[in-house]
Amino acid sequence: SCESKPLQTAMSNIAFSRIQRECREVVTNKDLESTGIMIEMMNDQLTRMKGTINGPPDSPYESGKFDLDIIIPENYPFHPPKVKFTTRIWHPNVSSQTGLICLDILKDQWAASLTLRTVLLSVQSLLALPEPKDPQDAVVAKQKMSEPKLFEKTSRFWTSHYAKGKSEKDPDFVSKIAKLKDMGVAEDEAISTLSCCGWDLTKATDYLFS
Repeated sequence: SCESKPLQTAMSNIAFSRIQRECREVVTNKDLESTGIMIEMMNDQLTRMKGTINGPPDSPYESGKFDLDIIIPENYPFHPPKVKFTTRIWHPNVSSQTGLICLDILKDQWAASLTLRTVLLSVQSLLALPEPKDPQDAVVAKQKMSEPKLFEKTSRFWTSHYAKGKSEKDPDFVSKIAKLKDMGVAEDEAISTLSCCGWDLTKATDYLFS
């Protein structure tokens, strides 16, 4: 209806000027440089941006660089931004397939006082402190709780493979991936299936070819 038009425009103007301010805050904040937190505009309307975070030190994601897709809704800041990983990651609170994140401030704990800087810092601290009891990816969460050492090795492998992390790739993992690739399996599918099957080549082969 005609009556709701001016209100919508006012809302998106609020969103626009607020996002401009928040982006400036991230770009000019010297403290954030060390954390590798960055924002890049993907369009002039400021409705889509790319976020980047560094994997936190002393975590399996250390030295990795992770990209996030951020979509700003029209009714921002009264509704949270939609944020997901575009860099693949092995983490209980992030879907290993789609990059969707399970984080309370992106859902029911969102408040209009929160900013993009808070969001990126929260996602980064989620990497340091996973919550396997409230998972987005049940397979990863199960591995984290029942086989923490294997979870750590798998997360490190994904970090060096997908997020340019500096740690050495596990040679056993590399050779199992190569075997599946020789059978005609695409690399990403081989990594994903082996990770989900606890790097058991027989199980992974059965799953892929049964």
